[in-house]
Amino acid sequence: MSLSRRARGAYLAAVLAVLAVLGGVVISTAPHCPEQCRTEAAARVPQPAPSKDPAVVAVSPADGATDVDPLAAITAVAHTGMLTHVTMVNDAGRFVPGVVTPDFKTWKPTIALGYGRTYTLTVDARGPGGVPSTATSTFQTLVPGKQTEVYLTAPGGQPLDGATLGIGAIVVAHFDEPIADRAAAERRFRVTTTPPVTGSWYWMDDQNAHWRPEKYYAPGTSVTVKADIYGVPLGNGLYGQEDSTATFTIGDAHVSVADDTTKQVSVFDNGKLVRTMPTSMGRGGTETIGGQTLSFWTPPGVYTVMDKANPVIMDSSTYGLPINSRLGYRETIPYATRISPDGIYLHQLNATVWAQGNTDTSHGCLNLNGENAAWFYGFSRPGDVVEVRNTGGPPLPVWQNGDWTLSWSDWLKGSALH
Repeated sequence: MSLSRRARGAYLAAVLAVLAVLGGVVISTAPHCPEQCRTEAAARVPQPAPSKDPAVVAVSPADGATDVDPLAAITAVAHTGMLTHVTMVNDAGRFVPGVVTPDFKTWKPTIALGYGRTYTLTVDARGPGGVPSTATSTFQTLVPGKQTEVYLTAPGGQPLDGATLGIGAIVVAHFDEPIADRAAAERRFRVTTTPPVTGSWYWMDDQNAHWRPEKYYAPGTSVTVKADIYGVPLGNGLYGQEDSTATFTIGDAHVSVADDTTKQVSVFDNGKLVRTMPTSMGRGGTETIGGQTLSFWTPPGVYTVMDKANPVIMDSSTYGLPINSRLGYRETIPYATRISPDGIYLHQLNATVWAQGNTDTSHGCLNLNGENAAWFYGFSRPGDVVEVRNTGGPPLPVWQNGDWTLSWSDWLKGSALH
């Protein structure tokens, strides 16, 4: 049924009249609560009480600990809450620097601790609800029965740090005490080069480890060696005394080839032949004196220059051959460049100039005339390569500066970590 306009107007007037009688108001069908209403409602919801528990903090080592390893993990860790202040002092009152993680959960020292010292670690923390607390640990580090130092040198004993060496340079880590746990020591060695090269350590004995790359260095290579042995147990109660580091640079590529077939020494500078020198090498054969057998060969193999001196006093009695014996000698020799620890040199010897280039007459050294010996002396630096070819007798052993005589696969076998 449709209502006329007049009827619809009368209906609306009637409805309004009823509402007016009831004293009502027109209320929106979309309910609306002002902000104060919402706040009051939230306030009526039960809220958890603030935590009154302190932070849960673990300190290591524990209070009263003794014989603590100076390299052990010294930490303060907040498992709940956060750290607010950490101090660590030794028995001399010196503060130990430390670092805390960004979330203020963990602190640790940034330096190694000393031997035989007492340290006190004090930790202030705040619990989840803000409750403060403190934890303290006083402990003692161990006192080693024995300590050892390590010296980083070239095979001739010269310090490495700041040196310019040849492309065959060998790194020697020499300990002043025998090392029972070679692997523990080797794990603390680091050799970095620019550009990078592949290399490895080889233990000559219990006190000497050598490092060499797989191939000769490129000229200009920078080498840094670190032996971080402080605090490291090295076996049989022996501990590292302090760390050592050295950085050196590789110079031009000097390679000399002494060929007994031609009895000439060919000298190359960065691959270019710059000099050819007649030589007289070891006469060969052996002789037994006092139960000791002496060899007079120049062993074939790859040597490196160890050091040089002008002059050198050469005395056959130093290796068991008496001065007054048939082949004995004691002479002052100029311009001597050493290539083996048992005394093989390239040196001046005018008395054998007649034999140089045609006849081997020496006890094992490579004789040169005065001009060539002086030139080679000035040209050479430790680490330069000297290859001796086609001589008789046994090959150059690794312990006689024959590091490069070994193949790479055999060299790797000398590592304690192989």
